[in-house]
Amino acid sequence: MLPQEIIRRKRDGRRLEQAEISAFVQGISSGTVSEGQIAAFAMAVFFEGMNREEAVALTLAMRDSGGVLDWSDLPGPVGDKHSTGGVGDNVSLMLAPIVAACGVFVPMISGRGLGHTGGTLDKMDAIPGYASQPDNALFRRAVRNAGCAIIGQTAALAPADKRFYAVRDVTATVESVPLITASILSKKLAAGLQSLVLDVKLGNGAFMARSRAAAELATSLVEVANGAGLKTSALITGMNEPLASAAGNAVEVENAADFLTGRRRDRRLAEVTLALAAEMLVAAGIAGSIREGTDRAVAALDGGGAAEVFDRMVFELGGPSGFLDDPKKHLPKAGIQLAVAAGDNGFVTGVETREIGLAVVGLGGGRTRPEDGIDHAVGVTRLAPVGSAVMQDDLLAMVHANASDAAERAAAAIRAAYSIGPVRPPAQKPVIRRVSPAV
Repeated sequence: MLPQEIIRRKRDGRRLEQAEISAFVQGISSGTVSEGQIAAFAMAVFFEGMNREEAVALTLAMRDSGGVLDWSDLPGPVGDKHSTGGVGDNVSLMLAPIVAACGVFVPMISGRGLGHTGGTLDKMDAIPGYASQPDNALFRRAVRNAGCAIIGQTAALAPADKRFYAVRDVTATVESVPLITASILSKKLAAGLQSLVLDVKLGNGAFMARSRAAAELATSLVEVANGAGLKTSALITGMNEPLASAAGNAVEVENAADFLTGRRRDRRLAEVTLALAAEMLVAAGIAGSIREGTDRAVAALDGGGAAEVFDRMVFELGGPSGFLDDPKKHLPKAGIQLAVAAGDNGFVTGVETREIGLAVVGLGGGRTRPEDGIDHAVGVTRLAPVGSAVMQDDLLAMVHANASDAAERAAAAIRAAYSIGPVRPPAQKPVIRRVSPAV
């Protein structure tokens, strides 16, 4: 099958057959399809779309472009979660050990941050010695011994996606729902999961800022995943303000450590984390209802089981023993701390969340290109939530920086991102809706 004929059919709005999609993806992997042809195909899909059968075929073909992990030797169910990305979204750091402490094995393959959103893998890299890109033997051993392992994608898993995404990234075709769906799910299917829960972010700090777009993506992900044989549901959660009170890498790890040990738990972060945990436990067959799943997750968290799992995972992957006993001892620390004052009396009525993420990038804590290096120590803490009552000298946030000019720019950006008014706004639920497969 000639690549140009496959492109032509999709350009003309025709439905592609599974064999055509498989042939094109094989060409991406082998190099017989050029970057120009990949770009043309992506643009054709961007404008003409794909139906569910085509999206399933694309997802499975990309999964099969590399190896598929087999966890059949584990004595329990295998599940995972994926987030579409946000600011202060360190949910994975608590969620994986909570669910693992309840009996679900969680081989969590995560990504790095790009643009204004943070990456789970960058957060884990803030822990000294932690092997975020282990070989397969170490990965499997960590999952078996700790119950979970948070690592990065290996070259052997869905390699077609890496080349495909690189072209999409520079051809303005990233936002295509079928292509986003196939990119996310091909890697999750290659991870050998039995169940998956998706956290689709909605709001001014998310890639999906409108409700209809978030619902479309969540529905696509759920229906294609189930069509490909992976039991999947999704929660749409709010990202109109940072989820945690910290944004950065080391600072979000410290926030997660406080959460796991009970030293401090941000309210919205706790609601989203426990909702996803309950969903994962039901999907894995550990809990019979969301209520039971929530109770089990709370018990694992408050009883210390989740903290023990996290500590074991860090140790198994080369990090310090007993990390949670004193995380500040191990995490990198920025040399400058600059307070951001409210400047007005009233209530926090809104936050331009994307600007908070970009402020972290400006400090050196994020990247605008995949090859950029980052400073794991910088970030923002003590972010005031929407609805907070503030006086003009009260703290909106604390900037952690390693250069004074960067600290000043970040402080100005954060202050500009906050709106303060005379009336407290109504509280918004962090978990907006659930999307389940159509019966």
